Amino acid sequence: MKTVLKNAKRLLAADEMEICDILIEGRKIKQIAANISEDADEVINCNENLIVPGFIDVHIHLREPGGERKETIASGTKAAARGGFTTVCAMPNTNPVPDNVSTIETLLEKIKQDAVVRVIPYAAITKNLKGKSLTNIAEIANKEVFAFTDDGVGIQTADFMLQAMKQAAACGMPIVAHCEDNSIVYGGVLHDGKVSAALDLPGIPSISESVQIARDVLLAEAASCHYHVCHVSTKESVRIIRDAKKAGIHISAEVTPHHLLLNEESITADDANFKMNPPLRAKEDQQALLEGLLDGTIDFIATDHAPHTKNEKEIGFLKAPFGIVGLETAFSLLYTKLVKTNQVTLKQLVDWLTIKPAEVFHMPYGTLEENVVADITLIDLQRETIIDKESFHSKGKNTPFHNWKVRGLPILTIAEGKIAYKEDINA
Repeated sequence: MKTVLKNAKRLLAADEMEICDILIEGRKIKQIAANISEDADEVINCNENLIVPGFIDVHIHLREPGGERKETIASGTKAAARGGFTTVCAMPNTNPVPDNVSTIETLLEKIKQDAVVRVIPYAAITKNLKGKSLTNIAEIANKEVFAFTDDGVGIQTADFMLQAMKQAAACGMPIVAHCEDNSIVYGGVLHDGKVSAALDLPGIPSISESVQIARDVLLAEAASCHYHVCHVSTKESVRIIRDAKKAGIHISAEVTPHHLLLNEESITADDANFKMNPPLRAKEDQQALLEGLLDGTIDFIATDHAPHTKNEKEIGFLKAPFGIVGLETAFSLLYTKLVKTNQVTLKQLVDWLTIKPAEVFHMPYGTLEENVVADITLIDLQRETIIDKESFHSKGKNTPFHNWKVRGLPILTIAEGKIAYKEDINA
């Protein structure tokens, strides 16, 4: 099978662009040139829209098995494809938890059957995510898992985390951490600040995140382990990560679109579509996250796509589960609010969604070159739309960005040489 993409606009350094054609043969990019006249099974005119490597999101929740009413591998990967993502890494808070070889093998088979983009699952650090006994890290590491994490809950004891890091390091695997010290969360449901006080809701102190990161960077140093921090949300966390990198500790970090674009003041009512963990923090935290991304302290962007049912999110901050969806809105929101306002360049944004996560985790994806896997996203930078949660391919409609006006839409997603999502390019 040969496909030729004609008249695509490729991004060069310093946001310069050039028109090119791309020949896809099988699952790989065979040729990139100014004009390709090769006979092909399919020719797609890209109409000078932007062509980039397929996006990579190392932090999403597919909910299957066990949470199919919220999301499935099929619906979640269709949402990923619509958002321009060709590689996603699925967190292990499912039922059953992928904490043993048998469950992981079953999960991998289901992914093979239903996914329309590449899915690499995480394995749990502890059995059933309970934090009481470690999984067989050495045995699981031989399977096609991305890394080890107990995302959703922090590892509460230093001894446990140190053991996990030592075992993961011995296998050449990263430890990926949701950082939260439960002893100082105090039942909070949003950031402990002026909005929690105004709404009379219990707050989550910033230090519940940063104190665990501070502990873990020292443990990672002692264990010689690659330690990756999920969804950084506070200025103190950014400072600790920056200092740890300067000290030569093998640490990396991600930030979500919602923590970059919103803060606690975005919450004006008891609306659980603004409830996520970690919560939206103060304005100065939001600014510190962008600064950390720009200076390389934070390595890349991940969505933490976390679908829930409508009923679950209609019951207010106190009782609703944490999490919002993000796969289908990430690029458009970030392009509109950060690139179009000249806070970051288009090249920076694309790199944070492609080559940066690939480099951190040594994945052979995230580039647009000859002889690499044909993971490709085509984006119409001029197209404007109003975000409509009812149009999502995800089962989850839980977003605080409903009705936001945005520009820049992924219109074609090709994963391993196959079309995973396509809009009317001429619309």
